[in-house]
Amino acid sequence: MKIVMLHTIDALGPPVDPVLEQLTEALHAGGHEVGRVTVDKAVQPLVTALEQQAPDLVINMAESFDGKSALESNVTALLNLLGCRYTGSSPAGLMLAGDKSLTKKVLSFHGIQTPQFATLYRGAVDWAGDLTFPVIVKPPQEDASLGITSASVVHSIKDLFDRIGELQSEYQAPVLVEQFIEGREFYVGVLGNANAAALPVIEMDFTGFPADRPRIASWAAKWGDDGEGSGAEYAGTRSIFPKELEPELEERMKKVAVECFHALRLRDYARIDLRVSAAGEIYVIEVNPNCYLERGSEFARAAKESGLEYDALIARIVDLATARYSR
Repeated sequence: MKIVMLHTIDALGPPVDPVLEQLTEALHAGGHEVGRVTVDKAVQPLVTALEQQAPDLVINMAESFDGKSALESNVTALLNLLGCRYTGSSPAGLMLAGDKSLTKKVLSFHGIQTPQFATLYRGAVDWAGDLTFPVIVKPPQEDASLGITSASVVHSIKDLFDRIGELQSEYQAPVLVEQFIEGREFYVGVLGNANAAALPVIEMDFTGFPADRPRIASWAAKWGDDGEGSGAEYAGTRSIFPKELEPELEERMKKVAVECFHALRLRDYARIDLRVSAAGEIYVIEVNPNCYLERGSEFARAAKESGLEYDALIARIVDLATARYSR
């Protein structure tokens, strides 16, 4: 099969994303011919490249267009218009999951619990739930924890207004204010379509996190840059398979993850981020369609824990996508 990997170049990420080489090796191991097409800031070169390569299947890793995460769904819409077959979620799924405030509204309709929230833009309130401090302030259409720092968790009106102003100035977009849930943080991968199933649960361990900062998976915790050169948040976190997780809680988290996957019309694979309070209440804090597929990512590690080695995982995603188009 002729497969093309469709990807963006992230100015904030590494010059060469290791996942591209890893995917190439895995696809070659499956006997596929592999090419690459880069999504940049112009549509016509993208169209021309796809038409010239004429792939049987596109591995869709495009996370933005012209550096804008909110336009991610437009790339898949273009693939639809060009008649390309591709892995991962459709424009509808990416749009629903890509806007955190919209995600929360859809999940609420389906009876899936998320933290109370409000959305605001330039003084106008789109929605306001029953919020109490502390709250966490986020840009609702960015991924990879972009715009989330230790200052995102606020405890007063003054700090809240200051943070809202900073985000609106930087992103020129609405701001999501969400109830901050104290508790443990878990990541649950989902693989499949009609018979989607959850992978083993991974926990974000904050044991070594700086004591003076809120325990959140901030940009610094994920990518190592805290703006101070210390990298303390990155060094203080690690993702682990929890050894003493209650079976009943694990099953409930897996059930919630699969319900999210279907409620948001996702396809093939995704990762659901959860917080669990001391009382055992499960809150969905983020949904990640087309999640990162690097070998060391939480999703790939969970697949391996379930018995799917990396090459087999990539082959499974290819098979899932191909099966959707064979009907």
